Order: sequence, then structure tokens, then C-alpha cells
Amino acid sequence: MSAILDEVVKANKAYARTFGDKKLLAMPPKRQFAILTCMDARIDPAKMAGLSEGDAHVIRNAGGRASDDAIRSLVISYKLLGTKEWFVVHHSDCGMETFTDEIMRSLLEKSLQTADLGAKGWTDKGKGPGSPEGKYVSFLTIRNQADSVLEDVFRIRNHPLVPGSIPIYGFIYDVRSGKLVAVPKATAAGKPTRK
Repeated sequence: MSAILDEVVKANKAYARTFGDKKLLAMPPKRQFAILTCMDARIDPAKMAGLSEGDAHVIRNAGGRASDDAIRSLVISYKLLGTKEWFVVHHSDCGMETFTDEIMRSLLEKSLQTADLGAKGWTDKGKGPGSPEGKYVSFLTIRNQADSVLEDVFRIRNHPLVPGSIPIYGFIYDVRSGKLVAVPKATAAGKPTRK
């Protein structure tokens, strides 16, 4: 086993010993809201939003983007599990701002090994083979955080499977201070269109 695998299994055993009444938590989130945010390891959604287990749904992907899969999760969240409000939370210093779809596709064509980020941008030091399959993927990169939050809230608000009654709020999490910074244009775009 790897050291990481050993650490995770050991931590889980300790967690399971104190699991207690968590086995009684209901499937629907108690506080009836969902957060779509980035997978960045510097973000702890529970601490950021004052959550305990069972309080809310947290959907994570690279950039916290409103991808088809994120919208699928949000739709399940409200339709089957009763969430009534949604938060889209991107963050400062996001890795999704450091490349474009074209850069990622080029890196993947050269090799499938991890690339390096240096002063001149991303470079691939791996040896092939790579794959051209990246040309079929939209990586949903980010140029401007506030614009991307607005774009994602707008996409969710206007999706045909999303009811107009759900308010959608837009924020940027500051990884240097831990603060949520409102994106007023995004929250305005996410205003309910009906009750």
C-alpha cells in the first residue's frame, strides 16, 4: 500500500469510531441549500459556510463551473432532495486561470504525465504517448473570476431543468483571507424569476 492510502484508511478508522448519531442523518440536506465550488484543496466548504454533516449539498469540480454534470447534480439536489437555494462559489488564485483549452489540449497531445508550471507557463516534460482526445473536452477555463461566476449563475438560471423559484447567489472565496466576496451582478442574474 502507498503511504497516502495507509493514512486515509487509518484516518477513516478513527472517524468511524466516533461516528455516533451521524448514522441517523436524513438524506435531504437539513438546511436545504447547495454549494457549487472548486475542488481546490485550500477550500473547506464546511468551514467556509458553517456547515455540519447533513446540512447542505456540496458539488465540486475544477473551477466550480456550471458544467453539465454540475447542473445534473443541482437538479437532483432540488428535484429529489428539496434544496431551495444555491450558491456558486469560485475563488481567487484559481489554477483554472493559468491555462486555456488550447494549452491543455496541446499538453495532453504530448503526454499524459503531469506538466510543470514555470515563469513561461505550462510545459510538458513527460514522454509520450499523449492523446488527441482533449480536443473533444471543454475544460471551462477562467479568464476573470467575477465574469465566470456571472456566466455560471446565468447558465444555471436559464437552464430548462432549473425552476425559476430557486435563488442563485454568486461569490468569490478569497483564499488569502477566507472571506466570501459577493458578486452582485451574478446574484442579480440569479434572482428568482417566479415564486
